[in-house]
Amino acid sequence: MGIVILLLMLAAVAAMLTRKLPTAFALVLLAVVVALVVGAPFTGKNSLMDTVLQDGSVALASTMIAVLLGSWLGRLLEDTGIAGTLVRKIVEFGGDRPTVVALGVLVVSALVGTVTGSAPAAMLAGIIGIPAMIAVGVPKVTAGGTILMGIAAGMPFELPVWQFFSTALHLPVDTVRDFMIKLFPFAAFFAIAFVVVETRRRGVEHAWSLRSLDAPAKRSRRLGDAPWYALFTPVVPLVLALGFELAIIPSLLAGVLFGVLTTTGPRDMARRMLRTLYSAFEVAAPPMVLFVAIGILLAAVQLPGSIDALEPLVKAVSPGNPVLFVIVFTVLVPLCLYRGPLNVYGLGAGIAGVLIAAGIYPAVAVLGLTTSYNQVFGVADPTSTQTVWAAQYSGVSPQAVMARTLPYVWCVALGGLCVTAATYL
Repeated sequence: MGIVILLLMLAAVAAMLTRKLPTAFALVLLAVVVALVVGAPFTGKNSLMDTVLQDGSVALASTMIAVLLGSWLGRLLEDTGIAGTLVRKIVEFGGDRPTVVALGVLVVSALVGTVTGSAPAAMLAGIIGIPAMIAVGVPKVTAGGTILMGIAAGMPFELPVWQFFSTALHLPVDTVRDFMIKLFPFAAFFAIAFVVVETRRRGVEHAWSLRSLDAPAKRSRRLGDAPWYALFTPVVPLVLALGFELAIIPSLLAGVLFGVLTTTGPRDMARRMLRTLYSAFEVAAPPMVLFVAIGILLAAVQLPGSIDALEPLVKAVSPGNPVLFVIVFTVLVPLCLYRGPLNVYGLGAGIAGVLIAAGIYPAVAVLGLTTSYNQVFGVADPTSTQTVWAAQYSGVSPQAVMARTLPYVWCVALGGLCVTAATYL
């Protein structure tokens, strides 16, 4: 029976890779078929309808709210001119020095990455940052990669990500936070290394992005520079969550309120908040749908029948020795690319659920594994929205960005796996 489930998972991967089915649809269909294969009853306890579809669909509800609030804050950063002001100030400071400009844009990307992820984060930092980098001679592939490496450097402190791993792996937020703090130095070091090495190794290339800077620049002039104190908006949720240990959703709400209060007059506050909230739903809808599907898949693979079927197979291939754990899962890093089986926002969530439910690894070790892989997916996967946007806006292919960034994020994953093995195994 376990082999049948694995074959079903491979079929789901093939359906996603060939774009026969959207990822969310493929995961839900897989969950339903798995529940039927393991003999789950139609209704009642551990059933298809009540456990898998009903309970599973709302299992990650708190993550969905956090994603919506992060998207709302991201829209405010754009609408109020905060993001554009941060990038422009950095570019003005860097002058015509390519490495300094790229490092500055990297820092802004990291700040934005703590607020929201995916394409919105890339756009907030990249609409102005990518043409500015290319204009001072940063090669196009390096410019696109800088945005992505910056977002990944901020990802360990992205509060919706904390909420996702906390809910999906049934871990306290404090546990997730503590590991993310350990992962951050690797993400930051290799992000800086990427910028310094690539800008110096590739030299200066004076070329213009295929995209025009005119439209964003005109919008920036209309908005004007945000007040200096408003530039702390991306940091407010992080300070509250890290420094004061405030819950994630209130922390994000505080960031929204701070951004509005520091940039908007009393008469326009309600209108701006409502407009950006409605706009945030458009941004948050795709990941929210995906989280519904992931919750359903997690419920299916954690059914007693699924665990009984998969446990012997997973135990047989899962390395128990800490050194082997690092070696094997480092070699398997590419399996999180192209929506592969170790992508945590796909089948990887189901595999993580099995590893925990079957007692193969402690939940916190699975956290280390999945978050390390997430650093790779968030930068180098040519099918991820942020990678596609950053590459196309820079005038290069997503595969070119993957080839240039993969060695660096692979090292980040290795660092996270070493910490996991040394600390939790």
